[in-house]
Amino acid sequence: MDMEGFEDENPFEQDLDAIPSATSSMSKVAIYEPSSPPPHASSALSPSSPPHRAAFTSTESHGAQASNYKTDFCCTRDRYLHTNDDIEIVIVDAQKTSAGTSSPYIVYVIRTGDAEARHRYSEFESLRDSLSKLYPTLIVPPIPSKQTIGDYAVKQAKAKEDAALISRRKRMLQTFLNRLARHPILSNEHVFHRFLDGEVSWNEVLNSPPISLLPKNILKAPSHNPTDQNAAAAYSALPNPSAAHPLRRPDQRFLDSEAFTIKFANHMSGPMEKVTRRVVKRWSDYAQDHADLGATLNGFSLNESNELASAIEKTGQAVDTTYVSTTKLLQEVEQNWAEPLHEYTQFASIIKKLLAYRHQKHVQYEMTQDVLENKREQLEELEKSEREARRLEEALGRGRMAGPSSTSSANPEQGEGSPEEDNATSESSSHLPAHPGQNPARRRTRTPGMGLINALSYTLHGMMDVDPETARRNSITKTKESISTLEDALHLAAQDLKYSSSTIQADLDRFQRQKVADLREMGIAMAQAHRDWCKKNLEAWEEAKREIEKIPDHPNKAPGPPETGPSSSTSPGEMAPSPSNRRDSTATVNGR
Repeated sequence: MDMEGFEDENPFEQDLDAIPSATSSMSKVAIYEPSSPPPHASSALSPSSPPHRAAFTSTESHGAQASNYKTDFCCTRDRYLHTNDDIEIVIVDAQKTSAGTSSPYIVYVIRTGDAEARHRYSEFESLRDSLSKLYPTLIVPPIPSKQTIGDYAVKQAKAKEDAALISRRKRMLQTFLNRLARHPILSNEHVFHRFLDGEVSWNEVLNSPPISLLPKNILKAPSHNPTDQNAAAAYSALPNPSAAHPLRRPDQRFLDSEAFTIKFANHMSGPMEKVTRRVVKRWSDYAQDHADLGATLNGFSLNESNELASAIEKTGQAVDTTYVSTTKLLQEVEQNWAEPLHEYTQFASIIKKLLAYRHQKHVQYEMTQDVLENKREQLEELEKSEREARRLEEALGRGRMAGPSSTSSANPEQGEGSPEEDNATSESSSHLPAHPGQNPARRRTRTPGMGLINALSYTLHGMMDVDPETARRNSITKTKESISTLEDALHLAAQDLKYSSSTIQADLDRFQRQKVADLREMGIAMAQAHRDWCKKNLEAWEEAKREIEKIPDHPNKAPGPPETGPSSSTSPGEMAPSPSNRRDSTATVNGR
């Protein structure tokens, strides 16, 4: 793959100050949306607003602490992390223990200043999982991967006690903690501070706020504060979309970020890691071959004497030096090249999930819009039906008022009816049955034992025979309530989308600066490791060369060519000595 073209397509490699606000990703989110939040909400969540941009100060290198002017500290660990420029969290030891359980496990001893804490791998895992839920729009650094089923199958019960695995986890967990300590946002989280405090029970932290307030589904919680309990009712109206749901109006900036992340992940987990594993294996074989060769030469030197024995011994020592230096080179490559490469493969997966979260928030916004538009159309239809029903009712009312007067004028000879007839008519017109079921009075004359069935039948008829006018008005009321709830939900979804887009983009830009600095340090570390390897081998082999030169010349070595001078000129018939006419050491062996 052409790396120049690869970097040219990098959407993170941009000067943020040069991006106009009109073309930024967040300005595109709600320009075409009819139901965007009020202007004050948009300005508060704008990607160019100082509060959000200032939070992500460039660290340039994971070995340098960003300038921090924090003065309000929540605890001693917070003060230590933000008042020292050269902070370093160190995992000083890995100890085997069985405290609290029947089976032994490994705990890692963490030292932060004068504080010591002990945590097992599963607790590191729960810390990272909690931070990912508390900050769904930030890139939380990865921890070393779990062992595969193959590792357990090969090593079985000893898999957790593998010294190489424990050393690797120590280094990568220490990198994880230091990345958190240098993150401009995550370093302020009190959950992280309590993890570094050895006097706090981690189980207590996991079962207390804010972790205990986290919702089951972070998509139905505010992006900036998923533990906000006041927003739970409004967010419950939001849909729960799939990450594969397509967008009608996607943001091209994040499409480019997603495409670049996939390409970056494929390149890291594909060619880079495969070639690195192959190089490490070949260097390992090379070191083992030199270990065998050095032992053989040292044994062979015991069979010889004088200068030859010393020369063979010194050659064996040079081979041993090559073995030792190659072993150290392997360690340097593993620690400063292979492990960071694997870490960035994990980073790529984390960024994919981050972009998927932002994609789901965008889908959530569009789906809420669609539901709101459907509800508004439904309300319009119901209100239209209500107006038509009222007009019809008014027309019928006018017809009933005009009916008696026309009848009395047309038949004056009939006169007034009897009071009994009038009462019967008024009673029949004013008392309408609730539903066209059977008359309850007749049920008394029916067979005993059928009363319960008849009562259930009557109730069922009453439930099914609802007055259309009442049902329509209830539907209008419920639809208006749904529209009000959806409008609030749409407003919250728009705010979440803007906040997620600006925060994710800012952390992606910070990650890009971190990646460039880390790759630079990886390259420098690789070059220094090879330079040291070459220096040590050169010194050893030069010393061996000096010892080899002490061996005397072969006794059958031909004399050198005679010195040419005025008195030693060759005659025309003589031939000048040539290298091909010299007698070499094989002449004695072959008997010539």
